[in-house]
Amino acid sequence: MRLADLPPNTKKAVTLGSRCVLVCNQGDRLYAISNVCSHNEKPLERGRMGNGWIACPVHGARFDLATGAAMNLPAKNPIATFEVRTVGEWIEVLV
Repeated sequence: MRLADLPPNTKKAVTLGSRCVLVCNQGDRLYAISNVCSHNEKPLERGRMGNGWIACPVHGARFDLATGAAMNLPAKNPIATFEVRTVGEWIEVLV
Protein backbone atom coordinates (compact mmCIF):
# COMPACT_ATOMS: atom_id res chain seq x y z
CA MET A 1 0.00 0.00 0.00
CA ARG A 2 1.09 3.57 -0.52
CA LEU A 3 2.20 5.56 2.51
CA ALA A 4 -0.14 8.36 1.41
CA ASP A 5 -3.06 5.92 1.86
CA LEU A 6 -2.31 5.54 5.58
CA PRO A 7 -2.23 9.00 7.20
CA PRO A 8 -0.94 9.43 10.79
CA ASN A 9 -3.12 7.87 13.49
CA THR A 10 -4.96 5.53 11.14
CA LYS A 11 -4.89 1.80 10.50
CA LYS A 12 -5.80 -0.51 7.64
CA ALA A 13 -6.37 -4.25 7.49
CA VAL A 14 -4.75 -6.06 4.57
CA THR A 15 -4.57 -9.71 3.58
CA LEU A 16 -1.06 -10.93 2.85
CA GLY A 17 -1.10 -14.52 1.71
CA SER A 18 -3.16 -16.35 4.31
CA ARG A 19 -2.64 -13.71 7.02
CA CYS A 20 -4.81 -10.77 7.92
CA VAL A 21 -2.44 -8.02 9.01
CA LEU A 22 -3.28 -4.65 10.54
CA VAL A 23 -0.93 -1.89 9.44
CA CYS A 24 -0.95 1.05 11.84
CA ASN A 25 0.50 4.53 11.42
CA GLN A 26 0.84 6.11 14.82
CA GLY A 27 2.47 9.50 14.62
CA ASP A 28 5.65 8.98 12.62
CA ARG A 29 5.93 5.23 13.27
CA LEU A 30 4.52 2.29 11.33
CA TYR A 31 3.54 -1.02 12.92
CA ALA A 32 2.22 -4.28 11.48
CA ILE A 33 0.41 -6.72 13.74
CA SER A 34 -1.93 -9.66 13.49
CA ASN A 35 -5.48 -8.37 13.04
CA VAL A 36 -6.81 -11.01 15.45
CA CYS A 37 -7.22 -10.65 19.23
CA SER A 38 -5.42 -13.47 21.04
CA HIS A 39 -8.24 -13.73 23.57
CA ASN A 40 -11.35 -14.16 21.43
CA GLU A 41 -10.06 -14.17 17.84
CA LYS A 42 -12.03 -11.05 16.86
CA PRO A 43 -10.58 -8.46 14.44
CA LEU A 44 -8.65 -5.58 16.00
CA GLU A 45 -9.17 -3.17 13.09
CA ARG A 46 -12.09 -1.39 14.78
CA GLY A 47 -10.25 -1.03 18.08
CA ARG A 48 -8.94 2.23 19.54
CA MET A 49 -5.27 3.08 19.13
CA GLY A 50 -3.43 4.89 21.88
CA ASN A 51 0.19 5.75 22.59
CA GLY A 52 1.87 2.57 21.33
CA TRP A 53 -1.11 0.25 21.83
CA ILE A 54 -4.33 -0.98 20.25
CA ALA A 55 -7.41 -2.16 22.17
CA CYS A 56 -9.70 -5.00 21.19
CA PRO A 57 -13.10 -3.48 20.33
CA VAL A 58 -14.92 -6.40 21.97
CA HIS A 59 -13.49 -6.48 25.50
CA GLY A 60 -10.85 -3.75 25.67
CA ALA A 61 -7.72 -5.86 26.04
CA ARG A 62 -4.71 -3.83 24.92
CA PHE A 63 -1.75 -5.00 22.88
CA ASP A 64 1.62 -3.31 22.48
CA LEU A 65 2.00 -2.31 18.82
CA ALA A 66 5.78 -2.83 18.81
CA THR A 67 5.99 -6.19 20.59
CA GLY A 68 2.46 -7.62 20.40
CA ALA A 69 2.49 -8.21 24.17
CA ALA A 70 -0.86 -8.36 25.95
CA MET A 71 -0.99 -5.37 28.29
CA ASN A 72 -4.09 -6.23 30.34
CA LEU A 73 -6.69 -8.93 30.95
CA PRO A 74 -8.61 -10.72 29.65
CA ALA A 75 -5.90 -11.24 27.02
CA LYS A 76 -2.87 -13.13 28.28
CA ASN A 77 -1.13 -14.18 25.06
CA PRO A 78 0.68 -11.86 22.66
CA ILE A 79 -0.29 -11.24 19.05
CA ALA A 80 2.10 -11.59 16.13
CA THR A 81 4.04 -8.58 14.92
CA PHE A 82 5.71 -8.17 11.55
CA GLU A 83 8.59 -6.13 10.24
CA VAL A 84 7.37 -3.08 8.37
CA ARG A 85 9.35 -0.59 6.31
CA THR A 86 8.92 2.10 3.72
CA VAL A 87 10.49 1.90 0.29
CA GLY A 88 9.99 5.21 -1.44
CA GLU A 89 6.28 5.94 -1.21
CA TRP A 90 5.33 2.31 -0.47
CA ILE A 91 4.78 0.44 2.80
CA GLU A 92 6.16 -3.10 2.84
CA VAL A 93 5.28 -5.73 5.44
CA LEU A 94 7.48 -8.79 5.75
CA VAL A 95 5.42 -11.85 6.70
